[in-house]
Amino acid sequence: MYVPDVVPEEDRQTMVDKAEFGGEMGLGEEVAVLVVDMTREFVEDEYPNGYAETGEPAASAIARLMEEASERGIRGYYSRSLKGEHRVEAGQWGEADQTEEMTELTTELSPTEDDVVFEKYKPSVFFGTQLESMLNYSNVDTVIVTGMTTSGCVRATVVDAFSLNYRVIVPEECVADRSQVSHEVSLFDMDMKYADVVSLNVLIEALKEAP
Repeated sequence: MYVPDVVPEEDRQTMVDKAEFGGEMGLGEEVAVLVVDMTREFVEDEYPNGYAETGEPAASAIARLMEEASERGIRGYYSRSLKGEHRVEAGQWGEADQTEEMTELTTELSPTEDDVVFEKYKPSVFFGTQLESMLNYSNVDTVIVTGMTTSGCVRATVVDAFSLNYRVIVPEECVADRSQVSHEVSLFDMDMKYADVVSLNVLIEALKEAP
């Protein structure tokens, strides 16, 4: 159970002891890894939205996870967040300069031929994309959600995945945010309601033990 120090004891008691949130979902039969927006724009400091201090360690952790996943035939689905060429595509994001270079996956991550790289235009990787259809095609019932940012696109993806009745796992080392408070509170909230938040080591062991 993920309960960081930033969460007051009163909140922990309300969520865990009284409401009995925080139950475990566990892995299902068919697993996929969702890698949310691990692009240069978010991982590298040279870009306004980039935050390498947390983004680079997350990228390294995701690379380790994907190495393990690939050995077990688990496919990765990598999203690239685009603003679009027209202002109505950006919508409430507002207009912003975005180059092709910014939207490239960070160099530490190298999708295999079996992995999928796709574009999204809103926070959740499910909104307005073919992701659900692709997961259904492979009979996926469990999604491991990784990427940036924890309080933004990762959380939106987790809520949508839960709403679509997937089992949801979030390895804490594989997600990152610009704000540590937002990161920790979001992980706590997701663990209480929508996902299993676990350490990467625990997840990898679970994958090794899975049939």
